[in-house]
Amino acid sequence: MYVKQIAMYTKLTLNIEKDTVAKAKVYAKQQNQSLSKLIEAYLKSLAQEHASLGEVSPLVSQLTGLIPAHFDEKEAYQNYQAQKHA
Repeated sequence: MYVKQIAMYTKLTLNIEKDTVAKAKVYAKQQNQSLSKLIEAYLKSLAQEHASLGEVSPLVSQLTGLIPAHFDEKEAYQNYQAQKHA
């Protein structure tokens, strides 16, 4: 079964400094993209980052709790250095 997804677009008016727009157009051209597509991709990436902020990777989940809450990393480093140079 083939399903074609149709995107809905809307116009957006932005107020951006002329110099910034000029530089962005040059960059977009170098990337073989329109400025609209470049901005759309950036906004999508922001939305994805925001959505994934609450997610924790499996590796982080495995590591969580391995170090006790009262662990003093400065003291541990000083002890390590003292042993190393004893």
